[in-house]
Amino acid sequence: MMRHPNPSRPLYLGMRPGDLVDKPYAKFWNPQLAPLSAATNEALLVGPLPPPLVPGLAQAHELLLDGPQPIEEGYGFAEDGTLHIALTTPMPGTVPKMVDWWFWWHNGEPQRYKLWHPRAHVNAEFGDRDSPTQTGRARYVGRTSFVHEYIGSQLNAVAISFIAPSELGFDASRIADAEQATLVCARIGFVAQPLQIGYLVHHVRRVPGGSEMRCRFWIGGHAARLRTQHPMGDWLSKLARRLKRPSRQDAQDLMVHASQEMAHLASFLPALYGELSSE
Repeated sequence: MMRHPNPSRPLYLGMRPGDLVDKPYAKFWNPQLAPLSAATNEALLVGPLPPPLVPGLAQAHELLLDGPQPIEEGYGFAEDGTLHIALTTPMPGTVPKMVDWWFWWHNGEPQRYKLWHPRAHVNAEFGDRDSPTQTGRARYVGRTSFVHEYIGSQLNAVAISFIAPSELGFDASRIADAEQATLVCARIGFVAQPLQIGYLVHHVRRVPGGSEMRCRFWIGGHAARLRTQHPMGDWLSKLARRLKRPSRQDAQDLMVHASQEMAHLASFLPALYGELSSE
């Protein structure tokens, strides 16, 4: 189990009177979400991919290969029960380094996190204090964000532990220039249980007119394991995988959530960054 850094935090959806008073980003609060993209709607309509088409976590590094991946939008379950979700979001006017800045900045206070998905995000904050000497990816890599958010109708308390892309086999030299590409990689775990449930990867690369974000999730199956050492760790991890096996509804809820939040972020990030980032 992980200890939340702020156990007395107020948890509620949306903004209350006074929440945005004197906030320099108040004008970016927009509770209206755009409709789901045609690609996401089609993936939800098609349903789960056949297991042989579902890429494993060991293939994550292939995101850096030139050209599109075989699956850019869709979801499916591997033979071991691992849920994989893939989706791609256009981000006009965005430079990859803006996304690095965002993954640090939005943890500063709940109102910032709520900008990202006004109908689902409740709270996010790091478990430690900022270092004034850090810049770029170093502002969030190696840190854990404690998150409360709705996935579908379920309020979840999860710990997003950001890791170096090299831990998932990525060639760090391919993202050395944050003007051209970045990778946000993290382990996902429950706060109240000693269980790591999966991984996320957000690959952002420059394209004409801005960037595109390619999101990938691996949840459950062999991506799930105990977070702590235990003499019966392997057996308990197998048990946890059976008990926490993601369902088709889980897959659809997470895909809709991720599609909505990334599209909404794309609608305001360049302007927000331009006004509030000091680089």
